[in-house]
Amino acid sequence: LSDSDGEFDETVPFALRPIAGDSNLPLSFAQQRLWFLNQLEPDSPVYNQFKALRLRGRLNREALQKALDTIVERHEVLRTTFLKVDDKPAQAIHEPGKVELTAIELMGIPDEPREKELGRFLTDFTRRPFDLEKDWPLRATLIRLAGEEHVLLIVTHHIASDGWSNNILFRELSALYGAFCQGSDSPLEDLPIQYADYAVWQREWLQGEVLQQQLGYWKK
Repeated sequence: LSDSDGEFDETVPFALRPIAGDSNLPLSFAQQRLWFLNQLEPDSPVYNQFKALRLRGRLNREALQKALDTIVERHEVLRTTFLKVDDKPAQAIHEPGKVELTAIELMGIPDEPREKELGRFLTDFTRRPFDLEKDWPLRATLIRLAGEEHVLLIVTHHIASDGWSNNILFRELSALYGAFCQGSDSPLEDLPIQYADYAVWQREWLQGEVLQQQLGYWKK
């Protein structure tokens, strides 16, 4: 956001801090925008983000599952649903749980038709809409093409991630998978701040005169 002089205003009245609570938390302004668009078109996949990784070599399925579960435990926003409370959107953070890793078998199919079937499945899976009131905003599937060749597809909703944060997700997933394959503990440090903390901070800061000043700049 820019102030009336067209420069970023770094003056804030308080620091970003952890907050207590796991339900009925406010959305950030960016999340509320995406939630509103989802209300208009609940079956639209336009804000689904996805990445497919082709994995070659012996796959440790148990380590991969543990890495995915750790990612979702580590990042609360990936286990958050978005509800309407008193006609206003709110986010509810759920307890950590096991990520459903759908398994698809395409072994035994000749190369050319197998690649076509793979492309068809990837398209269908990435276009499946999220129900933001019920679904966690991350889903994953593992497609086996051959004995030691797989494709891992992860889809997230933009209300919980963007291109920059998805890079973090895959970097952390790689680090966790490598560690768990070796029988080691997670190499990642605990996170002091979650996205819900930022949403609360943003709402507390951008209100009243501060909000009107920012809106006035952009209207002008």
